[in-house]
Amino acid sequence: MSSAPLSRRALVAGSLSAGLIGSAFPLRRARAAEFVFKLGTDVPDTHPINVHARKAADAIRAQTDGRVELQIFSNNQLGGQSDMLSQLRSGALECFALSGVNVLSTIIPTSSIYGLGFAFPDYDAVWRGMDGPLGQHLRGQIEKAGFVVMEKIWDNGFRQITNSVRPIREPKDLQGLKIRVPVSALWTSLFRSLGAAPTSLNFAEVYSSLQTKVVDGQENPPVIINTAKIYEVQKYCSVTNHMWDGWWFLINRRAWNQLPPDLKDVFARNVNAACLEERKDVARLNASLREELVGKGLAFNDVDTAPFKEELRKSGFYAEWRKKFGDEAMGLLETAAGKLG
Repeated sequence: MSSAPLSRRALVAGSLSAGLIGSAFPLRRARAAEFVFKLGTDVPDTHPINVHARKAADAIRAQTDGRVELQIFSNNQLGGQSDMLSQLRSGALECFALSGVNVLSTIIPTSSIYGLGFAFPDYDAVWRGMDGPLGQHLRGQIEKAGFVVMEKIWDNGFRQITNSVRPIREPKDLQGLKIRVPVSALWTSLFRSLGAAPTSLNFAEVYSSLQTKVVDGQENPPVIINTAKIYEVQKYCSVTNHMWDGWWFLINRRAWNQLPPDLKDVFARNVNAACLEERKDVARLNASLREELVGKGLAFNDVDTAPFKEELRKSGFYAEWRKKFGDEAMGLLETAAGKLG
């Protein structure tokens, strides 16, 4: 009898055995995570917050031996900001990175205080406040509302005004201009006090609203103007630095309480470390993007902010919001940023 059939059988058996042994390790690595946390954001996938959140997710997965998985859903994949906040509150979404000045302020009014018009002169003042007593005070307010909030706030940057009508050089240039603002009473009040006609829209609607001329302009940091391709539907960018904005990393409390203490420590440590790296990226990009955006067709102009602050003072803007925020919160802001109004 020929030995060939036996050799073939041996070959097949050996291949199957090797395949089973080789597949055992990938199967073990790919097992389902014990805890899965979805993170929703409203900015494009290439924005630094998503880039660094993915790095945090990789570190969390590795350091928990696959027990905890953080999944990133960028660019409003899970709905607009208002939708994601509702999902976070119900537990349908475990994590949401959102501005305290934006939809969060609809349930925690004080959370928007760091977005007060022309409050922070520079990043030193921002981090003095947000990593110091002001940030601690705001996190306390967020915790009282039932959320878990990570210690560090992610950077969105100083915001600039773009529009398709004219450069904004002084307050009168804003008269009657239809400006998209996020869903926030503070933003609406700021631009109305400067003579503009603000329209509240979730970010998912911004590009199409600019494209169809529902609004004339919008305001955002350069990183978002670039990643969301706002330059395609706008002509002018005025460097007003009228507001600093950042994102709190919020977690549904019920989901968080399911994690054992050691896994909570790993999760929080890596999210906060990624936040600090994201801050470096955003500051670098916002400083360097001007030339790139000029090349993409945006015309820039620098702005003297003093007349804008004076207009807000005369209109009663600062006095109104001092009453709403209260002396304690305003005192913490002014300790970091300087006297307002």
